[in-house]
This record gives sequence, structure tokens and C-alpha cells, in this order.
Amino acid sequence: MTFKSILCGLTLSAAAIAQTAPSNPLVAGSQVIYGGAKANILKSADMVPEAMWSYRPAPTVRTFGELFAHIADGQYEFCSPVSEGKSVDKGIEKAKKSRTETIAALKEGFAYCDAAYTKITAANATEMVEFFGNKMPKISLMDFNAAHNMEHYGNVVTYLRMNKLVPPSSKK
Repeated sequence: MTFKSILCGLTLSAAAIAQTAPSNPLVAGSQVIYGGAKANILKSADMVPEAMWSYRPAPTVRTFGELFAHIADGQYEFCSPVSEGKSVDKGIEKAKKSRTETIAALKEGFAYCDAAYTKITAANATEMVEFFGNKMPKISLMDFNAAHNMEHYGNVVTYLRMNKLVPPSSKK
């Protein structure tokens, strides 16, 4: 899949969502990017068998399981200032959960962010919230979450390919 086809798909998806929510196309576009990352991460987690869950390409990086748990934690850290007005740390990565527990936590984390998106309106998308001592607009924090998800999906893609698995974004 080429960058151009990915960009075209995101643009068309954003346009379709924007048509269903014309009062809030900024949030709709943000949701499309977040949704694509979410789908690829969840599909990737499902692809990784239990036997590979502790795979780590080098001693200094996270295992598959730690990486997915880190992504799960991120959903709370990034989306909680929008949902609750304060940062929430679930400590999922530190708990070193099993594959089943981590995937469940990952799904719960994404559901938490899905709910956070329902709280953003055209009127409040640019309201400032605090995030690790800095102020940023709600919609920017949600975009930061999507960027964080994509950053770590890139790690996941590398791990998958090192194990001769085809990442979801490369499948046709």
C-alpha cells in the first residue's frame, strides 16, 4: 500500500465523516486518523500468538506485550484530560499482564478514548487542557494520542516483519 493510497483513503474517510457531522469536521477528521491507528493496532495484537508475546528484538526495547500495554496506558494518559480534566495512569505496562489481559486492557483503553471523542464538540475542541504541565487544545491532545499510536504501530510493524508476519496495513 502506497502513501498516496493511504492518504487518499484517509481523505475520503474524513470527507465521509465530515458530511455526517458537518458542524464538527475538525473532530471528525481527527477521529478518522485515530480510528485507523486503533484498527491496525488491535488487528496486530490479535495476530501475535502467545508464544511471541515476550518477543523483543533487542534487550533495550519493549516486548510485544509491553508495547501493547504501553499503547493501552497511552489511551488513558492522552484521553483522560479531555474526559476527566486530569491525567489518569492505569499502570498497565508495569503490571506485565498476560496476552489475554493486555488485549482486553487495550480494547478498554480504546473504548475510553472513543468515549472521550464524544465529549468534544465544535464549541469546545479548542478549549485548553493540561497535559504533563503544558496546556493544549483538546483536539490537539487527541491528535497527539493518534500520533503516539502511529509511532508505536511503527514499532509493531517492525516486530511483525521480523517474525515474518504481514502487518494489517500491508494486507490487501
